Amino acid sequence: MLVATTTRGRIMALTLYDVSVTSFLQTLGPVSGYLNKGLKWATENGHDPEAIVETRLCGDMLPFRFQILSVCHHTQGAIEGAKAGLFLPPGAVGDVDYAGLQAHVAEAIAYLKAETPDAINALEGNDMVFQLGERKMPFTVEGFLLSFSLPNLHFHATTGYDILRHKGAPLGKRDYMGAMRLTGPIA
Repeated sequence: MLVATTTRGRIMALTLYDVSVTSFLQTLGPVSGYLNKGLKWATENGHDPEAIVETRLCGDMLPFRFQILSVCHHTQGAIEGAKAGLFLPPGAVGDVDYAGLQAHVAEAIAYLKAETPDAINALEGNDMVFQLGERKMPFTVEGFLLSFSLPNLHFHATTGYDILRHKGAPLGKRDYMGAMRLTGPIA
């Protein structure tokens, strides 16, 4: 169990499930939503969705396809890596079209929704390694999820959002934020 002290001096307990799976799902939902909204916009405005898949914000940045696949890799793939004790860069997936990207995101959401808090919380404190070629970076599971996968998830989710905005899709901040963890209805 992860523990934090609030500004009011109270102890607040957070579980590994709370800070990983729940947070991953909060980001994956909007990624699915902005993919749907982007496709609708492209279709209604005569833009080829398959051209969006290859769009880059600048020449040395990987395309939209990579950004969305990385979102999946740093959510579903991160949990799979945590369970195995080893996380590797994503393998080649070939040419994935816009519909294929939507399917990958839906698969990641379904995978994470099937995870139980007990199964994820049991991973806390386990050792794991991120291996990049011959280079091995040791982590605990929670260190990996919080300091590596979560920041990467937000980077790639934001970059995918930015590419669609750059192309002209009518997205706003609410399209990215996801379901907030409110304590009651908005007054």
